[in-house]
Amino acid sequence: MPGDYQKAIELIDEAHALDPNKIIINNEQTPYELHYARKMSAYLEKRNPTAPETVRLAIRAQHFRRWEIRRDSYPMTKPGYHAWRTYLKKRQAEQAAQICTDSGYSQEDADRVAALIRKENLKKDEETQVLEDVACLVFLDDQFEAFEKEHDEDKIVGILKKTWGKMSERGHELALEIAMSERASELVKKALAE
Repeated sequence: MPGDYQKAIELIDEAHALDPNKIIINNEQTPYELHYARKMSAYLEKRNPTAPETVRLAIRAQHFRRWEIRRDSYPMTKPGYHAWRTYLKKRQAEQAAQICTDSGYSQEDADRVAALIRKENLKKDEETQVLEDVACLVFLDDQFEAFEKEHDEDKIVGILKKTWGKMSERGHELALEIAMSERASELVKKALAE
């Protein structure tokens, strides 16, 4: 028996709706992680509209309950950042896999969703690459302009280069279609020229 996709999405979104961090979308307060998950799903439709349910679920749950583990709960260093991200991926993957099994998916499908969230075999696994492309696209579209105001230009250019390096050719094409401020566009051009 196949899993109940709608139930799984509802359970994921119910958790996202608990995020205490809010943003204003269409004059309405929205939990940030719910907004992020919806953006992820929207970009998946552009990147791979025929993606299987396992990819769709991994995309929707990529930041599952992320707000519960604050960045500052780890040392504010590069190794601290990597430790935080590694822990989050493991935790989010486990929680999403549980939602999958609770929604009637096989253990194999739940494990696949978890592997995608952990970004296993990036660059070798097309579905993992799709998830990475979508995450990078959402960063560029939704988070980059605020992010670039918090950091110096050299750091931003370095992050853009790393982001670009993680993406596929199709991801690059979609990234170049994103409307950005003049300043953000200049930084992207500078990163791509180096």
